[in-house]
Amino acid sequence: MKEEIRWGVVGPGRIAEKLVADFAHVEGARPVAVASRSLDRAADFARRHGLDRAHGSYADILADPDIDILYVATPHPQHHAVALAALEAGKALLVEKAFTATTAGAAEVIDLARERGLFTMEAMWTRFQPAVVALRDLVADGAIGEVRSVQADLGVARDYDPVDRLFALELGGGALLDLGVYVVSFAQMLLGSPDTVTTAGSLFPTGADAEASLLLGYADGRSAALTTSLRYALPGQARVFGTAGWIDVLPRFHHPQTIVLHRAGAEPETITRPQTGGGYAHELIEVTECLRAGRTESAVMPLADTLAVQAVLGQAADQLGIRHAEDPSVL
Repeated sequence: MKEEIRWGVVGPGRIAEKLVADFAHVEGARPVAVASRSLDRAADFARRHGLDRAHGSYADILADPDIDILYVATPHPQHHAVALAALEAGKALLVEKAFTATTAGAAEVIDLARERGLFTMEAMWTRFQPAVVALRDLVADGAIGEVRSVQADLGVARDYDPVDRLFALELGGGALLDLGVYVVSFAQMLLGSPDTVTTAGSLFPTGADAEASLLLGYADGRSAALTTSLRYALPGQARVFGTAGWIDVLPRFHHPQTIVLHRAGAEPETITRPQTGGGYAHELIEVTECLRAGRTESAVMPLADTLAVQAVLGQAADQLGIRHAEDPSVL
């Protein structure tokens, strides 16, 4: 067993800043290198976070022999090319959500990860939040009976800027890939893959989606009603309805601290489970434990779930007339 899991960061942006800080709470893992297409930006990130090395290209960090796993936090359309090249280079992967820009791109990465036997996971931190773990335990124990319906919303009001990452289609802009991935993954975690996806929404002038409401339908009558937006703010709450009660996930549901269990004939039960650090430590601990145990997937965030979520996002994008594409030019 390795004494220490050595991490490399690809794309030193806002999420990477927060995630790297949480390594302080993870035993047996250390970030040692960062790559950006700007060497100055990489060097600044490395200096501020105490990393050993800064690389001025993604290709350079792929060739770094002192790295066991790469955390990929570039814009969504760049994940595909970086992930494929990393797997070819023998690196394990933690890839930010949305995993890729397209369903086909996700399938290609997942197929290669399985072929190479290399650990790969989508960085869906929500599934590892202690309050969400408590929710899953309650559901598994039958606390609310059979889960029949899920509601979730996540949205922010942002001023339109066609060159900003959130609005530029070529950078994976739009509500679906940035925020919708959370509501879809939450529903998929509880209900599995839907039989039908029905979408309503609108687009920005760039062709990226401004807002989307999804109705996921299941052959046995279960459903999920999901809303995401960059046009207007939403509370960021979720509810899980079962045949014997329901669970409220208090805002913001994608990194909650508190859930409330409602059961017929009983007083509501409030359960609070704070995060460690900024909330990223939990997924980092999972990845570290999987790597040390020689596992190639996480049981909590398996690749089949990632592909199922990408498929729903892809169907929603198709229905709204959005044309996402992977960016092969990043390397």
